[in-house]
Order: sequence, then structure tokens, then C-alpha cells
Amino acid sequence: MERICKILIVDDEVLVRQGIKHYLDWEAHGFRIVGEASNGREGLEAIERLQPHIVLTDIVMPIMEGEEFTRLIKKNHPGIEVVVLSSYGEFDYVRSTFQNGVADYILKPKLETQELLRVLQNTAKRIPSIRYTGEGLGEGPDAEMLLEKLASGYEADEVAPPDVLAELFPHESFVLVGRLRPARRKTAGAAASTGESGQPLAERLRQALTPDAPLAAPYGPVRVYALPIAASGAATGSEAALIGLQAGCREALVAALRRHAESEAEFAASPPEDGSNDSGREENSRGEASRPAFWAAGEAFASLRELSASYRNMRELLELRFFFPDRVLMLPEELPPASEVLPAFDLRRFTEEIKREHFNEAFRDLRQYAAKMADDHRSTAVGLKSFLGNIVFNLITLLGNMEYDASDLDEAKYGFFREIEDAEDAPSAVRLLEHFIRRAEAKVAERTDQPGGANMKKLLAYIDEHYAEALSLTGLGKHFHFNPSYLSSYFTAHNKEGFSEYLNKIRVAKAEELLRDGGLSISEISGQVGYSDPGYFTKVFKKQTGFSPSQYRRQHPAGR
Repeated sequence: MERICKILIVDDEVLVRQGIKHYLDWEAHGFRIVGEASNGREGLEAIERLQPHIVLTDIVMPIMEGEEFTRLIKKNHPGIEVVVLSSYGEFDYVRSTFQNGVADYILKPKLETQELLRVLQNTAKRIPSIRYTGEGLGEGPDAEMLLEKLASGYEADEVAPPDVLAELFPHESFVLVGRLRPARRKTAGAAASTGESGQPLAERLRQALTPDAPLAAPYGPVRVYALPIAASGAATGSEAALIGLQAGCREALVAALRRHAESEAEFAASPPEDGSNDSGREENSRGEASRPAFWAAGEAFASLRELSASYRNMRELLELRFFFPDRVLMLPEELPPASEVLPAFDLRRFTEEIKREHFNEAFRDLRQYAAKMADDHRSTAVGLKSFLGNIVFNLITLLGNMEYDASDLDEAKYGFFREIEDAEDAPSAVRLLEHFIRRAEAKVAERTDQPGGANMKKLLAYIDEHYAEALSLTGLGKHFHFNPSYLSSYFTAHNKEGFSEYLNKIRVAKAEELLRDGGLSISEISGQVGYSDPGYFTKVFKKQTGFSPSQYRRQHPAGR
């Protein structure tokens, strides 16, 4: 029977989590902080992996609040005790959690060391699966607890004396290994998953790297230490372990890890012949094989003083699964060479092209940019998803303002946003954008295919090409064999602006480009865009933009 009581902290505020973890020497009082999570969904996954005795949770959190979280804990893990953290105004929530069987609650404003310790001790004494005495095991420093502090940024001298560290970690070299557990694909009607099957990373590695293991390699004796990955900023489902080994053996270790990762991926991809669920096979809630796990191995380092920097690099490597979904092992030396930094997307130009109804050009540029962004791992998953979400929002707004029937796109936009946010990798995110663009193109085609749409398109194309000439309804009527009066009403019926308004919009847009280039005088620009009178040009330009041409040029100097 265990004597140490294991605690999981669940709170969306990283400072609260870190503060609780470092309140006091938990081991001396018979407790061990085995993990942390930033919301209820992450908390349920952590419970499956860590099997805590007590969950200390906030009541108000994103994604899954404490009320639902405690209900699911008591339903699926009735032996786990729950202690709730709350603020003064949240007692109604706390009252509802007591109906689900929580053990106690603590007000955050009164969160003090002795009060927290008292509540946890009283709770631990009621747990029949442990023999809690309120005292530690007296076995000296816990290696994994020291590693977690080192990874969090503590200096080695602050964690333990050098001789203690040398005794606990008697290795010439260290390598950090990380793993993202297979992602569960969401399926309609499937029950909510509360965790992943399979062994923790450290246990997997201990089995895979033993001298008599099938994948053994000449890397010499090794020792594996579990290293919790902090929830703040870490990818969901990530694990880490520290491997101590002989100097110069990283290459052989990496070769063994690669073989193990590839073997694991092949096994996960092939369903069991008898239809059973082997415990080593990762599956989703409907028994379907999910995407393989993603492994990463950092550079070797000789001193635990380098653990914090290596730990940050490991987390960054794990986040790269978004850009490299087909890889099973990521190494820093195998990253693509750095190329030129991708410039910001020219949203102004994109908007102008859409407003001019140059949809082919606008969508071509958007597709090309999104493909480049998805191919550049420095973009970050958050950056790519934010860009795609902004484009979807802007395009729906533009089409609506241009009186295209985009009402169904507007109603579906939050669905688009969720799909983009849930995209597992960069290629999937770009495919979602392509799906949206095709729907937008269909909206454009609907209006173009209406009676008269083809003629209107020819009229607009002619104006866009000949805007600098002395265009008039009479001249256009002769060119297209229309009566000028009929052409005026036809133009208004099939276009948002009348003829003169549309012509001025095209001319002013071109004038803006020339003003930003800075090479011509305002008088010369006036003539080039079709205005013989610079004074009239200035009047039209200010009405369209809110600035005079000279003011606009000062606002947009050449080269910016």
C-alpha cells in the first residue's frame, strides 16, 4: 500500500500552478505533485496517465469548466478525491460540485500554505488506497522532482548540492527525448475520451532500450528518467524523458529510437487481425487506428545545467509535428535549412483585387501565400491558423459589402473557425482554406452566371483596361452596341456602383499605386489615370479616400 499521496493540479493560470507546486517541500509532508493541466480536458487526459489520488482544480476554466470536470472524475474515477479552488463570487458553482462528491474547497484569496496543507492532509487520510501518515518516505531527494525543477529554470546549485546530483545522475552525457501521443480523431456520436491507452514514455523507453531488447543498439548502458512537461505552452499529449548514457553514443541511441518509432507507427496503422484492442495499439474511441505518435530527440549535453535550454528546444521540436505530419521522429539536425523570412501577406492588395472583382488574381495570390506559410515551420501553428481565420473573416465581410449572397458563408463562419483551430497539421489547414475558397468562388459564379452577367463582366474588364482613356457611356455604348441610356440603367442594375462611380474607383485605386511609388508628380499622375484637370482629380481623390493626393503621399512614402 502506498504512503505517498499523488496530486494533480488543474488551473488555467500558470502562476497559480507554479505557486502551488513550490509552496513547500511536498515530499516532506507525504505528497507528490505528479502533474498539471490548464483545463478540464487536459486534466482528464493527465488522470489517465498519472493516476493521482487527489485532483486540486480551479472551478472556472476554458474548454471544460470545473463543474463538468469534477462530474466526469467522480463518474469515471470514483476513488479520486477532488478539492476545488474558487473565488468569492463562484460559490454557486462550488455548491453544484459538492453534489458531485468533491471533498472540500478553498477560496483563492485565502490560499495559504498551512490552510492548503490542512485540507489536503484531511482529504488524504480519507483515501483507503493509501496509508497516509503525513510524513515523507525519508529516502532522500526525488530524482524526477529535481529534474522538473532544473527544467523549469532553477539553477543546479539551487536544486541540490553537486555531489548529490552526481550521485543521482552518474552519466557522461544526456539526451532529452519527447513524444506526442497519437491524436484522437473526433467522430460523431463517439463517447468523450478521457485519456490515451498505452504506457508512459519513460516506461516505453526502459523496455525498448534494455540490452536484450529487439531494437538494442551499441549505445551502452542507459538510464531513463521521467520528466513531466509543464502544461503551459506545451502541446496536448506531450511527454518527455531524460536519458543518461555514455559520451558519444547519441547517434546509436537515435538510430534505435528511429527504429522503435517506425515500428510503433507500422503497428498502430495495422488493425489487429482478431479485431481485439491490443494494449500497445493506440486507437480512437471507435476502435479505428489513429495517426502515429511523433517522437523527437534533442542534442546531447554533458551537464544538467543545460537541461533547461534543452527542455525548451524539445518542446519546440514536438510542436513541429504540425508542419511535418509524415515524420515519426524529429531531430534538430534534420530541420530544413533556414530560408528567407516570409514577408507579411499583402492584405491591402488582396482587398483591392477583391473589390475590383479580380477574383482569379486574388485567390491565386492567397493560395500561393498559404502554401508557402504551410511549408515554413517558423510560421508556427498559431500563426498559420490565425492567418487563415482572419482571411476567412475578411473575405466573408468583403463579399457581403459587395452585395454577393454570402449569408450562408457568414452563418457557417464559426464552423470554419473551429475547423481551422482543430486542424491537426499544416496541410489539413490549407485544405480547409481551399474548401472555403471554392465555396467563395461558387458565390461569385452564381452572380456572374445570372442573365446579363457575361456582358457585365466584359464591360468591367474593358473599363479596367481602358480607365486612362476618355471613357463615357456614349463611347461604351458604341463599342458594345448599346443605347447610352439603356447602358446606364443596365450598368446600375448589374453592378453595385453606377458607371461614373465605378470608373472613379478604378482610377483612384491606380492613382494610389502611383502615389506610393513616388516617381511622378501629382499633375502627371492625374493625366495618367484619365483626369485632364488636376483640380478635379484632387476633388475626386479626396472624396474617395478622405485624403488629398499630397496628404496620401505623405502618409505612404515611397519604399514603405
